[in-house]
Amino acid sequence: MSEIGLIGKKIGMTREFIKSGQSVPVTVLKVEKGRVIQLINKETRGYNAIQLGFGKIKNSKLSKAMKGYFSKKNTEAKKILKEFRVKDLDQYKEGNEFGIEIFKDIKFLDVRSKTIGKGFAGAMKRHNFGGLRASHGVSISHRAHGSTGQNQDPGKVFKGKKMAGHMGDKMRSMQNLEIVKTDIDNELIYLKGSIPGSKNSEVMLKKAVKNINKLTITEKIEILEKSKKSKDKKNK
Repeated sequence: MSEIGLIGKKIGMTREFIKSGQSVPVTVLKVEKGRVIQLINKETRGYNAIQLGFGKIKNSKLSKAMKGYFSKKNTEAKKILKEFRVKDLDQYKEGNEFGIEIFKDIKFLDVRSKTIGKGFAGAMKRHNFGGLRASHGVSISHRAHGSTGQNQDPGKVFKGKKMAGHMGDKMRSMQNLEIVKTDIDNELIYLKGSIPGSKNSEVMLKKAVKNINKLTITEKIEILEKSKKSKDKKNK
């Protein structure tokens, strides 16, 4: 089940106190169940995948084509449709629903969401430039980005040049975020640290792609407790 992902809503940030009394900053996500809308075969599309639907939407906001699609699939309309490639389709059926329980035995997740838009920003804020000198002949251009182009050859500014422009409002991924706590009854998941995006923004959750060996906070505490117990036995 870890091949597929879920879409959640960012509620905000808080803190969790663990056994040792340590305060851990966490981001709280509300994760709705995803419903299997369509199974995609290798014969028809060239790859195996499942299409999951997330969130509710009014029928009045749907196009005629989408209304026909959902009525054909005999399911309620969904706000977001997302494809996930899978190895086998045997364990999936149209109409099945998946929630936080698919992350039951997983310790780390990869997260993808849209960053907060900052509007038009200068080169110093946008790209962390140092700016020009504060004195010695620099006239009213202390926060400028300096030279951007060349002379006659090639005589243009190359695409991708770090300059002032629109900052933020882009899709960004964060890897290996630790699951601190899950609340299945309320469909909440608590991830360690911060996540890109503002409150109520949509967040994609998937199993961590990288194979990482780092320990979780609870595992570290368990190891410390064991070492303390062994020390106390030796002292006795």
